[in-house]
Order: sequence, then structure tokens, then C-alpha cells
Amino acid sequence: MKRFVAVLIAAAVPALCVDDSTLVSTLVKHWKTSKAYTIAIAEKMPEDGYASKPNPAQMTFAAQMEHIASANAFFFSKITDGKSPLGKPEAHDKASVIKMLNASFDYAIKSVAALTPAQLNRLIDLEGGKMTGLEGVLLAMDHTAHHRGQCIVYLRVRNIAPPQYQF
Repeated sequence: MKRFVAVLIAAAVPALCVDDSTLVSTLVKHWKTSKAYTIAIAEKMPEDGYASKPNPAQMTFAAQMEHIASANAFFFSKITDGKSPLGKPEAHDKASVIKMLNASFDYAIKSVAALTPAQLNRLIDLEGGKMTGLEGVLLAMDHTAHHRGQCIVYLRVRNIAPPQYQF
């Protein structure tokens, strides 16, 4: 057991030694990749697919993508104490949804790039509980991945191959 604990500690030490600037630049890189991948999925769906959903209980494809955009803006406004730049969608068509996605990811990337150690470490109220700013960033990324994964199913239901996964 002592050997197991020692191995766990040894494996964790490098992660704990990452400085804040390396952490922030790594997060920015992954948010840029997430943006590119999400936009690629949105672009793959034909215009008529934006009003589609695999079953009555699901959101439409447009609503899924708008939800990703709105949530990105919400999470980062809470993490940074900023004001979300997004309003309600102009329309639920492909061009409007992609415009909204771009704006939300641009806001997220700008917010992540400017994160301070204090913002990464301070406790905030998100999703019914307290978490650090860093946990909020990870929650936002996980939320995006969750809904983006659902959108891949929407493409597959229409026999459209999704773009190659990016990380």
C-alpha cells in the first residue's frame, strides 16, 4: 500500500508544478481546438437539419448549439465576474447559430487567456455548488463536449459523417 501511495504522489507532483502561465496557455489551446471542432460540426449540418431532432424529447440541432454558446458565455461571465456579450439568438438558422457559437468561443478564449491566479483559485457558485475558477473552466469544457457529442448523433441520424475528432 505504501508503494502505491508513493507512486500516486510521484505521478501527481509534475501536475502540481505547472505554473499558472503554462496552465492558462494550455487551457487557451484546448478552447481554440474546441471552438474549431464545434464549428466544424455546426458547418457539417445542412441548413434543413438545424430544425431537426432525433426524437421529440430532444432539443433541435440549432437549440443544442445555441445552448453550448449560451452556456460558454454564462460560465465565463461567472468565472471572470464579466458580462456576457451574448444576447438571444438572432434566428435559429445555420448562419445565425454559427455566428453565436463564434462569439461565445471568442469570449471564452479571451476570458481564459486573461485568467489570473486569483480567478483560477477563488471559489464561485456554479451548478448549485462552490468550485474554483479552474473547476469552472473544466466544467464549461465538459459541458461543451457533452452537448457537442449529442450533436454528433444528430449528424449520424442523418447519415452525415462528423468531422474528425480534435483534442
